[in-house]
Amino acid sequence: MLSNKSKAIGYIMLSAFGFALMTAFVRLAGDLPFTQKSLFRNLVAVAVAVIVLRREKCGFKWEKGNLPLLILRSTCGTLGIFCNYYAIDHLVLADANILNKMSPFFAILFSLFLLKERANIWQYLSVLAAFGGAMLIIKPGFSADAFPAVIGLLGGMGAGAAYTFVRALSKRKEKSARIVFFFSAFSSLTALPFVIADFHPMTFAQFMCLMGAGAAATLGQFGVTLAYLHAPAKEISVFDYTQVLFSAALGFFMFGQIPDGLSVLGYIVICGVSVAMFCYNRHLDAGEKA
Repeated sequence: MLSNKSKAIGYIMLSAFGFALMTAFVRLAGDLPFTQKSLFRNLVAVAVAVIVLRREKCGFKWEKGNLPLLILRSTCGTLGIFCNYYAIDHLVLADANILNKMSPFFAILFSLFLLKERANIWQYLSVLAAFGGAMLIIKPGFSADAFPAVIGLLGGMGAGAAYTFVRALSKRKEKSARIVFFFSAFSSLTALPFVIADFHPMTFAQFMCLMGAGAAATLGQFGVTLAYLHAPAKEISVFDYTQVLFSAALGFFMFGQIPDGLSVLGYIVICGVSVAMFCYNRHLDAGEKA
C-alpha cells in the first residue's frame, strides 16, 4: 500500500503534467488572441465547478463578508492567466512556466502586506534569489524581446497575489469549489467583451485544442486538490516544479524549442531555491516538534 505522502507526490506530479499539457494545447491553438484562449479554458472550469457545487449541495452564495476578497482573488487571478497565456504564445514553454512558478515567492511578499504574516530572513532571501533567477530568464534590456518575459513575470505576480487571497478566504471558511466557480466565471466575463470585439474564427482543430487546454487545466486543478488532501503543502510543493521539466520536454518534442544557457541557469536557481526552502521548512517543523 502506498503511503498518503507517496500518493500526494503522485497527484502533484500528475497536476504538474496537466498544467504543462495545458500550455502545450494553448500554444497549439495557434494565432488566436490570448483572451479568446482564456475564455474557452475558463468555461470548462466553470462547468466542472458547477458540477462539484451541485454534488456537494453547498450552493453558489458566498459566505457573508467574503465578496470583496473573492473579487480581489478573481481580479489578480485573471491578470495572472492573461499574462501567462500571452507569455506562452511568445516564449519557450519552459520559460513561460518557470516565470509563472515565481508565484510562491510573490505570495510570501503579498502575505506580509495583506495578511500581516511575517516571514524570516531566509525566506525573504529566497525571494531575492528567485527574482535573480527570473532575471536570467528575462535578460532585461531595452530590447522588445524582453517584453513577453516581463509579462510572464507579471503573470506569476498576479498568481501569487491570487493565492494570498485564496488563503485569506480559506481562513474565512469559504468553500474551495465556490472560489473556483467565482474566479472562473469572473475571468470568463472579463474576457468576453474582448472576444466579442475581436473574435477570430476557429478551425475545428483549434477549438479542440482549447477544449484540450481546459481539460488539461482541470486535470491539473484536481491533481493539486487531491495532493493537498493527502499531505501538507510544505511536504510536497517542491514536486510541483516538475512542471518545468514536463514543459521543456513538450516544448522540445512538439515545437522544437531549446532554452538558451541563461534560461537553463535561471531554472536551476529558481528550482534550487525552492528545494532549499522545502528542506528549510521541514527542518523548522522538526525543530518545533522536538
